[in-house]
Amino acid sequence: MAHPVDVHVGKRIRHRRWLVGMTQQQLAERVGIKFQQIQKYETGANRVSASRLWDIADALDVPVNFFFEGIESEGAGTQTGETIPADIMGDKEALDLVRSYYAIPENQRRRLFELARVLSDVA
Repeated sequence: MAHPVDVHVGKRIRHRRWLVGMTQQQLAERVGIKFQQIQKYETGANRVSASRLWDIADALDVPVNFFFEGIESEGAGTQTGETIPADIMGDKEALDLVRSYYAIPENQRRRLFELARVLSDVA
């Protein structure tokens, strides 16, 4: 059975790879391994060594600690009134929304952000 930390790190690898629009094959080539190994990392079936995690972080342009963010609060309940899933980055719709959001020009993105804040305050 996979260790929860390995599963969390794998999810973070998958989500970052997806957000930057990289395939498993492309990431594997950048890191110098087979794509099947990336699959195993992303599911938590195989542990990622420190040096390999360093290479993956470099290929995905994030600091190594990115892969551990949120681990201490994983599984914790949400604040009162919130309906955000514990693993928001595991929700494909949320990831699609984030990708689409960052594809919008910055000035329009800021206005959209303000609109979303106003709407969420009303709800």
